[in-house]
Amino acid sequence: MYTVYKKQMEVDQLETVKVKSRAKINLTLDALYRRADGYHELEMVMQSLKLYDSIAVKKTAQAGIVLQTNLSFLPTDERNLAHRAAKLMLETFSLAGGVQICLTKRIPVAAGLAGGSGNAAAVLAAMNQLYDLRLSLKELMELGLQLGSDVPYCLLGTTALAKGRGEVLETLPDCPHFYVVLAKPDFGISTGAVFRALQAEKIGCHPDTAGMLRAIAASDRAGICARLENVLEPVTFQMQPQVAKIKDFFLSQGAKGALMSGSGPTVFALYEEEEAAQQAAQQVKNAFRIETVVVTETVDKGEQGYGLSF
Repeated sequence: MYTVYKKQMEVDQLETVKVKSRAKINLTLDALYRRADGYHELEMVMQSLKLYDSIAVKKTAQAGIVLQTNLSFLPTDERNLAHRAAKLMLETFSLAGGVQICLTKRIPVAAGLAGGSGNAAAVLAAMNQLYDLRLSLKELMELGLQLGSDVPYCLLGTTALAKGRGEVLETLPDCPHFYVVLAKPDFGISTGAVFRALQAEKIGCHPDTAGMLRAIAASDRAGICARLENVLEPVTFQMQPQVAKIKDFFLSQGAKGALMSGSGPTVFALYEEEEAAQQAAQQVKNAFRIETVVVTETVDKGEQGYGLSF
């Protein structure tokens, strides 16, 4: 039913599965209207990055979930999506024993990069392999949606169009390669607060999603950069004006394009040359005195995904 990519998932003799959980950015983010269930109807073009967290999931004879992480401030109980994903799998399929999860974080936390959602997706995929459950991608996505709206995309990865809450997904042609600079200010943003403040009916200019899809299909880097747009920016910019200043700084320093990812506060900038990306990273770090600045790259289908079929 599925094939495991060796680069993405490894199984050793100790019944441990090792996975990569990649960061994502939004090339577009549109909110069409607020639905009757309280969620917004979304339309987004998503892109996976080389930046990843490492996760190892191991079977244990003792029941329960033990989560270890390299960041002392991260919760290791049910407040952590990776823990909740493991609990969901154990309970849904009445799996014997428990699991030990070792999570090495590299993706900035609470950054609009789907780090937590990606961790949950990785645990779902790892336990699917570890216990030989043979669940399809669609089945895992349905489970993942119980954990968060970005989890289904994180299972699919690469370049995709997301609709609904984010769970209605269409794989797109690979985005042309970019070097990506991620700059996360030293504060967080509440995704819930941003969406509560968003007045979808008053959005005057929506992203040109159709144009973005054409640009990606044509590998038109200039067309992609010209169509970067996120309707959450005005809300987050009002809450935290520094986010807008970081975006403007990138553009003033020659970025091909720049945008806030998700509800923020991370701003990403796109470059065609690695040297330009590295220079921009140092410039934005110095200008705003922020520690969390990362240079990474976009990935294509050969590097992303858990090898699952629908």
